[in-house]
Amino acid sequence: MSELTPEIIQRGRGADPIEVARRRRANRELQATREKLTSTSGLERAFDYEILRQFAETRRNAVVVMYLLTGIIGAAATVWVSAPLVLMWMALIMIAMSVSFVFTSRYLKLEPTTVAVGAWRLRFVIGEFVQGAAWAVLLVALYQSGAQGAQTFLLFLALLITAVTAMLAANVPAAVYFGIAPLSGAILSSIGSLHNYEWLTMAMVAAGGQLYFAILANRLYSSTVATLEFRAEKDALIAELEQAKANSDEARRRAEEANIAKSHFLATMSHELRTPLNAIMGFSEVMKGELFGKHHVPAYREYANDIYSSGKLLLDIINEILDLSRIEAGRYELKEEAVSLAHVVEDCHHMLQMRAKNRSITIRETIERNLPKIWADERSIRQVALNLLSNAIKFTPTGGEVTIKVGWTSSGGQYLSVRDTGPGIPEEEIPVVLQSFGRGSLAIKTAEQGTGLGLPIVKGLIDMHGGQLILNSKLREGTEVIVTLPPSRVMDTLAPMDESGLEPAPSQTPRTARRAAA
Repeated sequence: MSELTPEIIQRGRGADPIEVARRRRANRELQATREKLTSTSGLERAFDYEILRQFAETRRNAVVVMYLLTGIIGAAATVWVSAPLVLMWMALIMIAMSVSFVFTSRYLKLEPTTVAVGAWRLRFVIGEFVQGAAWAVLLVALYQSGAQGAQTFLLFLALLITAVTAMLAANVPAAVYFGIAPLSGAILSSIGSLHNYEWLTMAMVAAGGQLYFAILANRLYSSTVATLEFRAEKDALIAELEQAKANSDEARRRAEEANIAKSHFLATMSHELRTPLNAIMGFSEVMKGELFGKHHVPAYREYANDIYSSGKLLLDIINEILDLSRIEAGRYELKEEAVSLAHVVEDCHHMLQMRAKNRSITIRETIERNLPKIWADERSIRQVALNLLSNAIKFTPTGGEVTIKVGWTSSGGQYLSVRDTGPGIPEEEIPVVLQSFGRGSLAIKTAEQGTGLGLPIVKGLIDMHGGQLILNSKLREGTEVIVTLPPSRVMDTLAPMDESGLEPAPSQTPRTARRAAA
């Protein structure tokens, strides 16, 4: 069976999944054809062994019942046949059954790889023929007795043994045919010697019954083969799923190792870059401020200002990359405390007001008053607000408008909404901008250059707080980003203590005692 090895997966990473599935199916069919060419029955070799194994188990498990059936039939036959002849027949049929039992037991003990399927099939067919011949001996004895009722019992016995043989030997059609052939021969020979139309009719019905059971045995064999094929396909599918799971686990392990290595690399490089970068920014700030005297060439002041601005931008990028790597690695620690979301958003608004004013962008603010505090990391919430407002101002054209909203969610949590009138994001690109370093196509053309880490950092920080980020956008109409915090983060005001100082009033207990007590 073809397996999804790592080499095949690596070669087919960029391949069409339909083409990969087609090749896998072709490999399966090729192997099945090769198995059939080496088989003696036109089936796969594993099917040949399994069918004979089922035949052997059925025959071995039914031997006690067949002994009992033989005794009952022998006792009934003594009504028309002499007892010594019946005893001789019973000895003959039981010997044949015992030999068949030995063969089937020996076959079941063999290893599948050492079994000569063709030879064992021939042994089973011969065993069925011998048993059928032994049953035919009793039919002939009943026919020759000429007693009244013996012929009717003969036909009933022929149909009974035919049915039993068809059921027990259905997995080997040849064994069924050779097992009922002697019975059919006995019936046909009696038809030729009698001219009784009633007997002739009954004999023809018996022959038709034998034909029916032979066809039924063939149908049972076809059903068995179909069941084996379905089971083989199921086993192959399970094997492929297990291989795919193993490949997935290996890929996940390598990804985790790569992520750890990336985090270590970023932490090391951020330290190595920050040290000289701080020196560059410090000296450039001294130079642009002309602390040790004025520049003789005015352009030097501009160069120093450009150096300082570039260093600050690079430092911001390093900080964003480091924050994102910590979030992805699960090493970002939240220092939770009581925080006013409204106050944080207002502070961020004032910090970015000058940048918006320089581009003639109007910022409208709608904040519900008397909002209770939330239990969160203030630095993280401030970074979320700054990133959303910075993005909105960055992507809003000159003369545009940015709308800020803070309020209650329908479930009792709190939300922050930032909406701009920028170019918008195509619907198919929304998952892209939420990925690390992802940027929309229109944003690249119309906005300032950035790293594409703002929204991923926001999403990571909000997820750590148990909240949710929702991004709604329409082309050329603008974008709205909504972050929500769950009700469990909202704190009620502590109830006033009574004079005894023991406990607050029952109607004013905090929503979460642990957070309120903090």
